[in-house]
Amino acid sequence: MILCVSLSPCLETNFEVDSLAVGRMHRVISRRTFFTGKALNVATGISRLGANVLASGFMYEDNGSQFEQELHKEGVTYKFIWNRGRVKEVYKFVDRRSMLTEVVDEATPIDGDNAKALLDMIAGLSASCQAVVLTGDIAEGLPEDYMKEVLAAVPPNVFKVVDTEGVRLSKLLECGVDLVKPNLDELKRATDMKITDKDSMIKACETLIERGAKRVLLSLGKQGAVICDGQRNLYCTSLNVAMNTTAGAGDAMVAAASKALCEGAELSDILKCGVAAGTASVTLPDSISFLREKYEEILHMVTVKEI
Repeated sequence: MILCVSLSPCLETNFEVDSLAVGRMHRVISRRTFFTGKALNVATGISRLGANVLASGFMYEDNGSQFEQELHKEGVTYKFIWNRGRVKEVYKFVDRRSMLTEVVDEATPIDGDNAKALLDMIAGLSASCQAVVLTGDIAEGLPEDYMKEVLAAVPPNVFKVVDTEGVRLSKLLECGVDLVKPNLDELKRATDMKITDKDSMIKACETLIERGAKRVLLSLGKQGAVICDGQRNLYCTSLNVAMNTTAGAGDAMVAAASKALCEGAELSDILKCGVAAGTASVTLPDSISFLREKYEEILHMVTVKEI
């Protein structure tokens, strides 16, 4: 079982409109709603790969039941700490010029008792899990080091996979993590290093390893990904596929890599699985995950080389 901890679920609604102007009425051409949050996206990907997964974290009384319905459809079991108020809502408007306008309605702050209750829940749930995945942002009302408290509640024999940035990433590395998945911009910010070539990129990955990561899976977007463990540096190129979206690609990588890690896969296979899932996710429009059939097709086509 893999436990995915969501500290900031998000209801995202995307609107396509002809044009967007302040003070005018607009008619919606198309609308798509996603019940998302990085850890929930990861849980969906793990489930689509056929592995057992449990979603936990915070949920909100006013509209959280909709998230439960979506997770149930995906075969994801769940157990949340329920907070008063509404989940964070993001409204994205795209006009015919592909100009994007976002409106964000932040969630109700997390109650202090609920923050403590989740730590107790994670300690109990993770004891019977192979891995804990901790990704994304934190909700309003939580201290900046709350992610570190969550990871500290996980037993030492459980794999720890993280995908976040900034101060939160630095604090999590202090706990020791088995796999961290930054993209190139996040790696630059995490290390405060100028990355201009292959050597400086590897040096930056090694810096995260020195600070507590056992493996660094570096996403390079359509260029593929790199994985490092302090001894080996491997590169896997992505396939040239029709790109319909980039939403959720990083979460797909984390899902497949986490499953491979739990299965005892070699470093090269963890990399291949991550790249295959990330690539598969961009081919599927109006989705936050990927199709298993597409993932398996791509997995047999990607190759890994030493760098």
